[in-house]
Amino acid sequence: MAASITILLDKCTGCTLCVKSCPFGAIVMANKKAVIDMGKCTLCGACAVACKFNAIEIKKDVAPATKDIGSYKDVWVFCEQKKGVIQTISFELLGEGKKLAKKLGVKLCAVMLGHEIEPKLAELSARGADKIYVVDDPSLKNYQDDPYTKVIVSLAEEFKPEIILCGATVIGRSLISRVAIKIDAGLTADCTGLDIDEKDRLLLQTRPAFGGNIMATIITPNHRPQMATVRHKVMKEAEIHKGHKAEIIRRKYPADILTSRTTLLDIVEEIEETVNLAEADIIVSGGRGLGSPENFSIIKELAKVLGGAVGSSRAAVDAGWMPYSHQVGQTGKTVCPKLYIACGISGQIQHLIGMQSSKVIVAINKDPDAPIFKVATYCIVGNIFEIVPALTKEFSKILKK
Repeated sequence: MAASITILLDKCTGCTLCVKSCPFGAIVMANKKAVIDMGKCTLCGACAVACKFNAIEIKKDVAPATKDIGSYKDVWVFCEQKKGVIQTISFELLGEGKKLAKKLGVKLCAVMLGHEIEPKLAELSARGADKIYVVDDPSLKNYQDDPYTKVIVSLAEEFKPEIILCGATVIGRSLISRVAIKIDAGLTADCTGLDIDEKDRLLLQTRPAFGGNIMATIITPNHRPQMATVRHKVMKEAEIHKGHKAEIIRRKYPADILTSRTTLLDIVEEIEETVNLAEADIIVSGGRGLGSPENFSIIKELAKVLGGAVGSSRAAVDAGWMPYSHQVGQTGKTVCPKLYIACGISGQIQHLIGMQSSKVIVAINKDPDAPIFKVATYCIVGNIFEIVPALTKEFSKILKK
């Protein structure tokens, strides 16, 4: 898609509204007229919206459709599995995919790759899948980029899905971007909301943009499939209906499809002292306010007493205090526990995006003006090194009873 932006000098009054509106600092004033630095401009259109004098003109040449869009049908969900266990993000996507499929009047389809996974297909059927595409092979037992990508591409080229959804997990992000390139499809990453424009059969893909300051809705009008990755814990799991039966479609592929350029030597599981972060009902998170990695011990103690998981802000992960797998936020994991306790976390928008859907949020911070308090259910202003151990002690007494 070609695009251009032009300042209409006869209409520009030098009001500077466009300068203030540009999120990339791409506009400056020269001789009382706006000048655009094309090295910084992304053609986002914020300046054109802000201009009251119609002095900014943006032209976009829409590329013609390269596929017979009408031949693409059904909503597909890539169902991720690890060691034969279907990950809960798959059930969330099946729940949301069912709504999309109903609006489009098409089938909801699950896609599952692995080895000896036949016993798991009943779970996908009970969660509402109308069709299940299965590729069962020893070489697919563990995820590897090459074979998984080639198999999904082959399936998509044969059956032509209208929409493909995938979890925004480590595996999902690695896989689906490769698939999108191979089949020349649009892909929106890290969505927090999905809907259908029923008139034009477009997938409305909503995600945070500009550091979470706005929510952008993205469409893919000229290419199919329409593809999106969705954050974990932002959608409800599909309900279980044991009487529902799905059509099973099995495929086998030759060795050249299933081979990989890399060799998987071993899988080293991270040893978790508490429960899994993404699945936890209770999460205790620590941030920069803890001051050192050693001080995370008080966070771990409270989480252990509560039977919860340990979370972390990005600042603590970047400092090397906690592994990335514990990071909560825009660039980490999105969580939705019943109770989220934030200790020494200021509450930047990137962190809030990942946890603000929690049912109850308790924030502990010495700064009474910390942004975290704006989303917290309960706010505790004080020294975390006094408050957290005191909470641990009291909870320990109460829970023992």
